[in-house]
Amino acid sequence: MRAVSDGGAGPRGEGRRPQLLRVRGRSVAWVPPLLLLVGIVAVDFETSSDFRILSWMVLVPGIAAAICGVWGTAVFALLAPATYVAADAVLPHEYQAGLPDLVLAGIGGVLATLACAVRVRGEQRMLHMQDVAETIRRTVLRPLPAGWGGLDHAAVYLAADSEAKVGGDFYDIQIGLHGTRVILGDVQGKGLGAVEAAAALLGTFREAAYHEPDLTTVAVRLELRMQRHIRMGTALGKEEGDRFATAVLLGFPEERRDAMDAVVLGHETPLVVCPDGVRSLPPDRGLPLGYGGLAPADGPPPVLRVHLAPGETLLLTTDGVTEARNGDGAFYPLADEVAAAVAADPGLAQPRRLVAFVRERTLRHCGGHLEDDTTVFAVRRGDGARGNGMRGNGMRGDGARGNGMRGNGMRGDGARGNGMRGDGARGNGMRGDGARGNGMRGDGM
Repeated sequence: MRAVSDGGAGPRGEGRRPQLLRVRGRSVAWVPPLLLLVGIVAVDFETSSDFRILSWMVLVPGIAAAICGVWGTAVFALLAPATYVAADAVLPHEYQAGLPDLVLAGIGGVLATLACAVRVRGEQRMLHMQDVAETIRRTVLRPLPAGWGGLDHAAVYLAADSEAKVGGDFYDIQIGLHGTRVILGDVQGKGLGAVEAAAALLGTFREAAYHEPDLTTVAVRLELRMQRHIRMGTALGKEEGDRFATAVLLGFPEERRDAMDAVVLGHETPLVVCPDGVRSLPPDRGLPLGYGGLAPADGPPPVLRVHLAPGETLLLTTDGVTEARNGDGAFYPLADEVAAAVAADPGLAQPRRLVAFVRERTLRHCGGHLEDDTTVFAVRRGDGARGNGMRGNGMRGDGARGNGMRGNGMRGDGARGNGMRGDGARGNGMRGDGARGNGMRGDGM
């Protein structure tokens, strides 16, 4: 199991390898084989002819191969036979081990050097794969700046696979023309198929949440995107027929700082945490993404408008939290645990502390053995005024009209002469995120 935060990535793996036995930043991996070499010579000198261990010199390059680099191992592969010859020469003739043990030490050094080269190559390959996984993680779970969208937020991702850094869980915060939108979701299944679906949904969310005025429309766009992803995967021969995703959409409108909109799509409802206690949002009524065609008569999922007092935090989790089991098979009681903890310490309602608490208690409950990928995400309105340039990143602010622009070059920059209106273009036959010129309306649906 690995904890992954939304912070920046570490250094690239190219040209580096794991360093064992470091003291104050310096490698001391050469110390154990050197001590073994000295110890073998010393013990051999102090023992009788009935107990000769000078031939154990072959172990020295073998130990070096496990913890040193290729050049370090090669040095010990040469040093071991040389020490053998020197130590054996000073002994009386009747005690000398002779040529056979020297050949054994030489062959052992060569094999140890080759084994070390294979090990280092494998480590470099592993580091390269870790960098690839890190790149994928930063694409799906991109780092979020502090206070992004006028929200205080914190998140932690725990992969059930100890070697994985990303799975089917996803979350994001998107600043848009109509306020800030938040998503947390969980794609059914594991592996690259789940990662691909999560990336597809996040891409659509980031565009739709930016442009669409209504949270219901964002949910519809996500449903269509999931269906298209399933059709594409099926056409490619992938087993995507039963793929679906649950999700929670939150909207923080600029005009109502005491309210929040929510659309729950088959996901567990968020908890509202504040110093006075914990309450749950009403149960969801929307189907998971990918299942919208099962009940077309129901129409789009409803939007729930919730009153949100200052200091109240939304706690969103995936089922890895609520389905974590202890040794007796009991599920983790998230709401009860959080309620008791907040009653004892009201400051725990802060997003960062709340996420850290849920992470630690979930791992403690299941003994550190997660059965599913787990995400804990907490958001609340910040103390600042209207967020981070909320109405788009310079869309109606940032000197827009004085600049001759309503957006980021939307109606300015020779907009009508450029044939552009919004993020699409009538001049290039496009309208919105899709294209009339390409026979589509909205996200290419």
